[in-house]
Order: sequence, then C-alpha cells, then structure tokens
Amino acid sequence: MDDAERLKRGEAARRRVLGDEWVDRSVKSRNAFNSEWVDHITRAAWNDVWTRPHFDDRTRWILVIGTMLSLGRWEEFRLHVRAAVTVGGFSPDDIKEIILQQANYCGVPAGNHAFREAEAVLRDTGKMPG
Repeated sequence: MDDAERLKRGEAARRRVLGDEWVDRSVKSRNAFNSEWVDHITRAAWNDVWTRPHFDDRTRWILVIGTMLSLGRWEEFRLHVRAAVTVGGFSPDDIKEIILQQANYCGVPAGNHAFREAEAVLRDTGKMPG
C-alpha cells in the first residue's frame, strides 16, 4: 500500500473513531508548519495501528483512555473519552470502570483528576448520569 492509500485509510479510521465533527475542526488547524506531522500520525497511528485486525475499536479506546490517564495527557484523555461516549457507544459506567482499573495502578491523584476530567466531558456531551 502506498502512502496515499495509507493516508486515505488513516483519515477514514480517524473519522470513524473521533467523529466527523472533531476531525473537520482539526483539519482547519492544519498549516504549512504542521501538515507533515498530521500526515505522519494519520498514516502511522490511524492507519497502521487503528486499522490492524487484532483488536476492535472498543478495546483500542480502552487502551488509549487508560494510557492517557496514566501519562497525565489530559487533552488526549478528554478527546478519547468524548469520542468513546459520542461515537463509540461507551456508557458513563464504561468510562468509570476504565478509570477505576487504571487508578488502581496509576495512583489516587491520577484517578481523582481523571474523574474530574471525565465528568466535565460527560456533562458537556449530555451523558452525565443524574
């Protein structure tokens, strides 16, 4: 598969996982400085990894959300929580279970922060349970 096809497939995976609205907004921030980076992550992360057949998108979301929590990468954590609940069919309980599992290994401060970040996303998306 050539780079153009990898880019096309990566873009499709990115849209499937993050949703058209988010990707459309992201595309607007593309410029001469960052375009090679955007192409790289679209080919490498979104095509070469997210389209591999072994894990389904749900499993990959769980891994990414948990990893972003463990690394304290809160912008990416929020992005993937939002996508999981709006595109991926995750429930608030699914997100809670990911946080509980990860906090057991990453520590209470990471869990506390993750719950605050996830609650903000759930409120913003109208998914916060009453």
